[in-house]
Amino acid sequence: MAEAKRRVAIIASQGGLDAAYKVLNIATAAAATDAEVAIFFTFEGLSIIRKDAESTLTMGPGKEHWMEGFKRANVPTIAELLDVARESGVKLIACQMTMDVMGMTVDDFINGVEAGGAVTFLDFAYDADVTVTF
Repeated sequence: MAEAKRRVAIIASQGGLDAAYKVLNIATAAAATDAEVAIFFTFEGLSIIRKDAESTLTMGPGKEHWMEGFKRANVPTIAELLDVARESGVKLIACQMTMDVMGMTVDDFINGVEAGGAVTFLDFAYDADVTVTF
């Protein structure tokens, strides 16, 4: 009998490059261990999956120097990490309520993002072995 896959449920409610790296590092690492992974992007977290994220995401005040360290350590870009996440089967769920409040549609996001409400995410998260919030 095959062992059930582990599930990792991640809530991304913060924006900015530092939040994006945290979320996508955990998501891609979990996917690399063959876990099922879903990320629920809500409020400022939606900025991570916007089509223009590469040009609009910034480090928080006082953290700008981290970018030099990311380059020195050969850390992939957010776009590259999102590609790895999608290729690894990570579910990217944009909060429908937040989208409605902000006047956004799935067309504002990269390919592979699905809109869903909290219940969509909870259906996944109820069986999660690990839940993380950023």
